Amino acid sequence: MFWNRARRDGGKSEGEPGARPPEPAVSAPPETSAPAPEPEPDVLTDIPRIQYKRVWDSLSDTRIRAMQYVVGSDREQDVRSTAKETVQILARTVGFSDTQTMLEIGCGIGRVGQALAPVCREWIGCDVSGRMLEHARARLQGVPNVRLVELSGYDLQPIDDQSIDVVYCTIVFMHLEEWERYNYVCEAFRVLRPGGRFYVDNFTICTDEGWKIFETHRRFLPGDREPQISKSSTPQELETYLRRAGFVDLKTRIDGALVRYWAHKPR
Repeated sequence: MFWNRARRDGGKSEGEPGARPPEPAVSAPPETSAPAPEPEPDVLTDIPRIQYKRVWDSLSDTRIRAMQYVVGSDREQDVRSTAKETVQILARTVGFSDTQTMLEIGCGIGRVGQALAPVCREWIGCDVSGRMLEHARARLQGVPNVRLVELSGYDLQPIDDQSIDVVYCTIVFMHLEEWERYNYVCEAFRVLRPGGRFYVDNFTICTDEGWKIFETHRRFLPGDREPQISKSSTPQELETYLRRAGFVDLKTRIDGALVRYWAHKPR
């Protein structure tokens, strides 16, 4: 799930470490002096945020809409370029090799898996949305070392204990409540082999770039906020999740609006 899924009216790709990350693809709410626009037919304000499966199935009913909510664009070149950037970030943080099994929490349309599967032993894409996984299946058709798993939205229950070398979750935590965020960190710890690595990110309100995103979303009236709207994390929040779950050797960096954390499971 990509952070500019917050709305479907455009967006930019995630930047390289050290570069300025994109602002989320969100529309500013109308000024109070202007008449309110007619609601779009895909507005989901009547669906509770925690009904993750219903929310994301609704946002991915077509391939184009799924791409727009994952990348903020319906251009294939944007899907591939943002995937390449994510792979580079993973290589610089947790690392991976062609002998290892990798698992993505919130794989969406298989954007990153398309780039990672050729360079790892097995790539497992997990997502709450069956429709997203249908698009991922079409994208990854013919790739032999790919496994797609539909989740409940709250855990990694279908995945065996200590069976994965690298778990990563990028541009997903912003769409989850805090309890689910921590539960996925605990689940990552469970499924990782001893010494396995975990990566996670979110946008943070602790930088000017992240605060701008927060202020943009604050301008929406509570009843106008769609359930997938992005919510931030602080560095302290992510660090606490990882430490409480049992991860060690925590490392972090802030790139513009994004805070990144990675760590490993004790051997």
